[in-house]
Amino acid sequence: MTTMESLIGLVNRIQRACTVLGDYGGVDTIFSSLWEALPSVAVVGGQSSGKSSVLESIVGRDFLPRGSGIVTRRPLVLQLHKTDEGTHEYAEFLHMPKRRFTDFAVVRKEIQDETDRITGMTKQISPVPIHLSIYSPNVVNLTMIDLPGLTKVAVEGQPESIVEDIENMVRAYVEKPNCIILAITPANQDIATSDAIKLAREVDPAGERTFGVLTKLDLMDKGTNAVDVLEGNAYKLQHPWVGIVNRSQADINRNVDMIIARRKEREYFATSPDYGHLANRMGSEYLAKLLSKHLESVIRARIPSILSLINRSIDELEAEMGHLGRPIAVDAGAQLYTILELCRAFDKIFKEHLDGGRPGGDRIYGVFDNQLPAALRKLPFDRHLSLQNVRKVVSEADGYQPHLIAPEQGYRRLIEGALNYFRGPAEASVDAVHFVLKELVRKSISETQELKRFPTLQAELAATAGQALENFREDSKKTVIRMVDMESSYLTVEFFRKLPQEVEKSGNPGNPAAPGIDRYSEMHFRRIGSNVSSYVNMVSETLKNTIPKAVVHCQVKEAKQSLLNFFYTQIGRKEGKQLAILLDEDPALMERRLQCAKRLELYKSAREEIDSVAWAK
Repeated sequence: MTTMESLIGLVNRIQRACTVLGDYGGVDTIFSSLWEALPSVAVVGGQSSGKSSVLESIVGRDFLPRGSGIVTRRPLVLQLHKTDEGTHEYAEFLHMPKRRFTDFAVVRKEIQDETDRITGMTKQISPVPIHLSIYSPNVVNLTMIDLPGLTKVAVEGQPESIVEDIENMVRAYVEKPNCIILAITPANQDIATSDAIKLAREVDPAGERTFGVLTKLDLMDKGTNAVDVLEGNAYKLQHPWVGIVNRSQADINRNVDMIIARRKEREYFATSPDYGHLANRMGSEYLAKLLSKHLESVIRARIPSILSLINRSIDELEAEMGHLGRPIAVDAGAQLYTILELCRAFDKIFKEHLDGGRPGGDRIYGVFDNQLPAALRKLPFDRHLSLQNVRKVVSEADGYQPHLIAPEQGYRRLIEGALNYFRGPAEASVDAVHFVLKELVRKSISETQELKRFPTLQAELAATAGQALENFREDSKKTVIRMVDMESSYLTVEFFRKLPQEVEKSGNPGNPAAPGIDRYSEMHFRRIGSNVSSYVNMVSETLKNTIPKAVVHCQVKEAKQSLLNFFYTQIGRKEGKQLAILLDEDPALMERRLQCAKRLELYKSAREEIDSVAWAK
C-alpha cells in the first residue's frame, strides 16, 4: 500500500470517527469543520441511470437493493477500506458497530431494512444517512455517498414535493466545496437532458470537481456511439469522461460474480471498434483508480488545513478534558481532598459574585438602594396620623381624665403604632437579600465546572448552603426586628424638648389664671400629628441606614465567611463509602470523558500518521 493510500485510508477513519463521536458537545464545530475539509465522492444521477451498478462495480460486490422506481431512499455513506491481500472481505454498519457482515446479500437486506426503519414501507425519502464500511483487498480507499436518484414527477404513493425534496437533499451534499461529484448519465440518453450534468453545472460551473460517467454503453442503438461525449467534445469537463458497461439483467439474475463482470467489461472495451482507442481509460476499475488518484491530489492540497483543524481539535479536547477532570481516586484521603478542592472552587466563585468579580452581588445593593426606601415611603403614616386617628388615640389615652399640658400617653401610643409599621420593610429586606444569596449559590454551583461531574455533591452542597442561608436569615430577622423594637422601647427625648412650645394666650394678660387656648381644638391635634410625623421620619432615616448594616453583617458577611462551615464539619466525619457516594460521578460526564479520550487518541494518532506520510514520495 502506498503512503498516499495510507493517508486516504486515514481520512476514511477520521470521517468514520467524526460520525461516531461527533454527537457530543464541546468541540462539535471542530468536528464539523474537519468533516467539511475531508473530501468524499457523491454519486449523482437520475433514477435507473445505473448508479447502483457503478458503485457495485467499484466495490466488486453485489450489495445494493434493486427494483423499480426510487430504491435509494436514504443517503448511503459508503467508506471503502483497502486491506492486505488475502484478507477476508467484510462490511460494518455504523448503527450495528459490533457486527461484521461477510454475506453481502445480508448487507443488501440490512440496507433495505434500515431504510424502512426510518421511512416506513413507503416510497418516502429521508435525509438521515446510512453509514456502511466495506473492508476488502479488492477496493481502493474511497468515501462515496450514494444519493436518491433525481426524478421529474411524483408517482403514486409519493408526495408532490418529492422532486424538490430529492434535489434539495442532493444539493446539500454536492454544494460543499470538498465534494467530488460523480455525475452518472446513461449513454442511451441525450447528454443535454442529463439531470446529473445539469445539477453539476449549477454547483460546479467550471467542472473542476465533476467526473462524468456514461453507463449502459452496450445498450445504445446500433450505429450510434458516445465517442463525442467520452472524448470531451459534446460536454467538456476538467476531468476525463469514463465509460462503464453495467452487468446485464441476465447476469444479475444469474448472480454472475463481480470479478467476472469486471473482466467482461475490460474485454468489451478492448474489442470494441468504437471505444478500443479509449480502452485504457474506460471501465469501473479505471474509474476507481482515477477517483483515488484525484483524492490524493485533493488531500495533498488540503493537508495544511486538515493538520490545522486537527491541532485545533486536540487543543479543544485537552481543554475539555481539563474541565472534566481526572477519574476519581479510591482512597478516602484523596476523596476528601477532592471534595474540599471542589468546595473551594465553588466558594471562590460565590465570593466573586458577592465582591463584583462576577455579576449578581449588585442586586443586594439594589435591595438597600431601591426596595427598602420604596417600601418605607409606602408605609401608611398619612392614615395613621390623620386628624381623626390622632384625636381618637389621644382621647382614648387620656381616659376619664383629660391631659393637663401635653398628651404624653397619646404621643407614645401614636409613635409606637407608627414604629410597628417598620417591621414589614425590615423583614422584606432580609427576605430579598436571602433570595439573592440563594440564587447566587445556585449560579455558583452551576458555574463551577469541576462540580458538573458530581450531581450528588452538587445537591449536598446546595442543601447545606441553603440551610446555612436560612439560619443567617433567621438571625438577620431577629436583629432587624430588635432594632425596630429598640426604637419603640426608648424615644429620643431631646427631639421633643426641641419642639416649639405652644404660647398660651390668656384673655387677660394681667391674670395668669385666665383660661388658655383650647387643648382639644383641631389645630392642637394637627400639631400633635405633625410632631409625631417628624419623629417617625427621623426614625425612618435611621433605620434606612442601619437595616442594611444589620443585613450585611448577619447574612452577606456570614455567607462569605461561613457558608460551608457546617458542611466541612459533617464531611470530616464521613467514611470512605459515604465520600464515594458524594463523588458518584454523572454517568453522562463519564461517557463524555471517555469519548473525549477517544477523540484525543484519534486525533493525535491522525496527526502522527499525516506527519509521517504526507510528504513521502
